Amino acid sequence: MTARRTTPEIVLVDYGLGNLRSATRGLERAGADVTLTDDPADVDAADGIVLPGVGAFSEGMDNAGPFRDALVDAAAEGTPLFGICLGMQMLLTSSEETDRIGQGDARGLDLISGRNVRFDADRTVPHMGWNELDVERDHPLVEGVDGGTSTSRAEGGGSVDGEYAYFVHSYYARPDDDGAVVATTDYGVGFPSVVADETGTVFGTQFHPEKSGETGLRILRNFVDLCPS
Repeated sequence: MTARRTTPEIVLVDYGLGNLRSATRGLERAGADVTLTDDPADVDAADGIVLPGVGAFSEGMDNAGPFRDALVDAAAEGTPLFGICLGMQMLLTSSEETDRIGQGDARGLDLISGRNVRFDADRTVPHMGWNELDVERDHPLVEGVDGGTSTSRAEGGGSVDGEYAYFVHSYYARPDDDGAVVATTDYGVGFPSVVADETGTVFGTQFHPEKSGETGLRILRNFVDLCPS
C-alpha cells in the first residue's frame, strides 16, 4: 500500500526571470517539495504554483507566454497561485511600463483586474530595501507573525502587520477593486504590497518573501499550508 503524500508539491515556474535558487530554498524551508520547471504541463499536477520574477513586465509576459493557459486554468480550478515581485505584477491586467519603454501593450494574466504604475518622479527608483507591511484585511497568507510594533484591527487585521519585508521595484500594482488589497506599504505613496483575488487563491507579494527573514518564511509557510497535499 502506497503511503499518502503529506508534503505539498509546489511548482516553481522557470520562464527565465526570477530568483529561482533563493525561492527554492525558501519554499523547502517552509516545508514544500519543490519542482522547478520550464514545462507548462507540470502545472496541472501541482498542489500550488509560484510565479517568481525580476525585470521588465513585457519581457516577463513574453517569456511566460507558454505558461499563460496553464496558469489561468489552474487559477480557475482553485490551485493556489502565488506571484512574487514581477510575478505579482503579472497577475494584473496591464502595466504602464510597456508604454514608457516603447514596447507597446503587453497584457498580463488578468487574474486580478488592474494596472501597474510607476512611482512618481519625486521618488527614488527602484524602491529598494526593507519597509513596513500595513495589513488592511484578513488573508491566510499574512497570518502567523506577531507584529511587535502594531495594534490589531477590530476586524481581523493580520499578524504580519507592522513587520518588515524586502523590496526591489520601480512599479507597483493598482488593482481596480480596493478589495484586492491585503496589505500596503508606504513609499511616499501607499502602495499594495500584498494582493489577492476574490477567491483568495490567487495572490501575490510585491516584496521578496524568500529574502525577508522570518517574516518572509512565515508567509511562505502560510502559502504551503494553503496547498492541499
